[in-house]
Amino acid sequence: MLAWLASFRLRLLFRAAFLLLAAAVLTLAVTVLQEEKQRSHDNYRAGLKKTQAQIVARLHHPSGQLALLNPGWTAPAAAAGRPVLLPFAAIDFDDQDKVRNAVEMAGCLVQYANGGSLCIAIGNNPWAGGFIYAAGSFLAAPLIAHEIGDETLDGAHRLRVTVSLRGQTTRWLAPFEQAPADAQRSDGRRGRFTGYVEREERNYRGARPLRDFRGWVWQGPECADGGRAEGVGPDGCRHSAFFSLRLPVEALREALFQGARPTWPPPDLDSFKVRVEVLPPGDEKPLFDSAAPGALPPFVFDDLAALLQAGETLSIAKRGAPAATALRLAGRDEGREPASPILLRLIGRLPVASLDAAAVELTDEVATPRGSYQLRLVGDARSVNRNLAEVATRLSWFVGAMLAAIGLAWLVIEIGIVRRIARLTRRTRGLSRTVRGEGGLERYELGDLRGGDELGLLAGGLDDLLRRVKEDAERERIRADQEKDMWHAVGHEIMSPLQSLLALHPGPEDPSHRYLSRMQQAVRILYGSASPSEAIQSTSLQLRALDISAFVREVAANAAGAGIDHVVLGDCPPDLHARADAYSLEDVFGHVLKNADRYRRPGSPIELSMEARDKAVVIGIRNSGPRIPPELIANIFEYGVSDQAEAGAHGNRGQGLFVARTYMAKMGGTIAAENLDDGVCFRLELQRVMTRD
Repeated sequence: MLAWLASFRLRLLFRAAFLLLAAAVLTLAVTVLQEEKQRSHDNYRAGLKKTQAQIVARLHHPSGQLALLNPGWTAPAAAAGRPVLLPFAAIDFDDQDKVRNAVEMAGCLVQYANGGSLCIAIGNNPWAGGFIYAAGSFLAAPLIAHEIGDETLDGAHRLRVTVSLRGQTTRWLAPFEQAPADAQRSDGRRGRFTGYVEREERNYRGARPLRDFRGWVWQGPECADGGRAEGVGPDGCRHSAFFSLRLPVEALREALFQGARPTWPPPDLDSFKVRVEVLPPGDEKPLFDSAAPGALPPFVFDDLAALLQAGETLSIAKRGAPAATALRLAGRDEGREPASPILLRLIGRLPVASLDAAAVELTDEVATPRGSYQLRLVGDARSVNRNLAEVATRLSWFVGAMLAAIGLAWLVIEIGIVRRIARLTRRTRGLSRTVRGEGGLERYELGDLRGGDELGLLAGGLDDLLRRVKEDAERERIRADQEKDMWHAVGHEIMSPLQSLLALHPGPEDPSHRYLSRMQQAVRILYGSASPSEAIQSTSLQLRALDISAFVREVAANAAGAGIDHVVLGDCPPDLHARADAYSLEDVFGHVLKNADRYRRPGSPIELSMEARDKAVVIGIRNSGPRIPPELIANIFEYGVSDQAEAGAHGNRGQGLFVARTYMAKMGGTIAAENLDDGVCFRLELQRVMTRD
């Protein structure tokens, strides 16, 4: 098996090298993906914590508090004039700086395209009164104050405020009245808006101002346009004016006293609508209108979604409130690059140490004047896998190009070298089998594999060698035929004298007749055979029940006549019969005794013993002398094996023990050699035959 695999060694080496190279490229790619996945997951967790910190910091800011307290305040709601619940109990509307700080910190100012802004709000403390606050800014020429005695109020800048809630609509008209102490000031204008219930006939004779309607306005002296504009005012430019209003709403004030503990903020706050208009003197269009399109609140709850990535969700629930009322935001899944499903599945199966599950959850809590809110930020690690798969898809062509280059190199070597090596190997293997067999060398030609490269030169050398081998094989065949003819001639010349000698000793009881018969059988075996080993192996024996006890005693008694002295017979049970051929068994004993005589110490005996078993008879032949070398004991029964370097020159061809083993096998027995402490013992085992007396 190993020899057969060795013939594929070079091809296996080439193919294994390219296979390992391709596997190394894939392993490198997978390893890089796993490391990048680990790094991406670590970065994702750190980024998610950073996002959580940004959201918490944003919600701790007054603008974030405003978003928590007004989850329904969206851009359309702000444009429609929906009041917001402030994170403050009330607004000090009489102080410009305090009002500015409050609305700017809270982030409730809605910006308009004409440079104006407006914040409509209520305080978070119901006991501050049922008021709606409005504060903002607009651009206008220097404000013109209402003059005493003007019953129409149209000659001054004025505010029109419309409040709609719970099926009721209230309109106020508030003209600008400049404070007497500020009439001659050069650093701007300061005054108040005095509120009146609006009349359709626009005549306000006898009308009394509302006591709870309070409004202030502060206009700066600088031009807000950054330059001058024609036809705007006497000074040719517009100025920024900041105003603050407190609007009395009777419906809210009445609701405060309907129960022991009023509900605040009002549950129908989303339906409140407040509109503020700044009207110039006369009937021109308003300088500012909160109902104008394009209103943008500075910060609403939905803006937190911009901080979330795809697959991330943010839930905000008030402590103690039902889970169904929780506010939820999800990261926007913007347009993504295509990702390979195979790479996405592979990346999903790569193990990482930082994240054991697909979802990562972070929690926190934000306190507001109206209670605590619990934040739950959930990230999806699969988005990391998706992002990594998109990058891997873009770079997969590089790995594919490397694998294609490896495959192309393998294909070139496979066709140009390995295939020629395979053809040469097949022909060489067949040639080897033919050389070990009989003839057939003429079928093999290697001339078509000749070439100028190393393999072609090797094939050319083998082709020349094969031609030489063919010539030598032809000469060997001729010599074998001649040797066979010689064996025929020798056998013919020996058989004739043996026939004559047998005629002189015809009696089977004559000892000479037995030896002559053995010689005739040996010549008959070798006669017509190409080699002695083939002749011995093709011998057919005549097996019968042989009295093995008498046979062994006769062998021990006649050994001296065969030139082997001092053969001693030990234990020999009588009347034992075995299945054997007498002539062949006598040859076996002769070869083994000659071998024992050759190696025994001078003067030491050769001991014969016999043992009877249930189905076998075991005969031992033991001598005292050198032991058989361990490396040779397993091969001494092979043809031509001898421990003498020049065995053939001395007539020892190493075939005696080969003949003994062959004859024992044909008789259904075995022969084995065993090293003893002081010599060697050969054990012959034959099949026992049970006979009846």
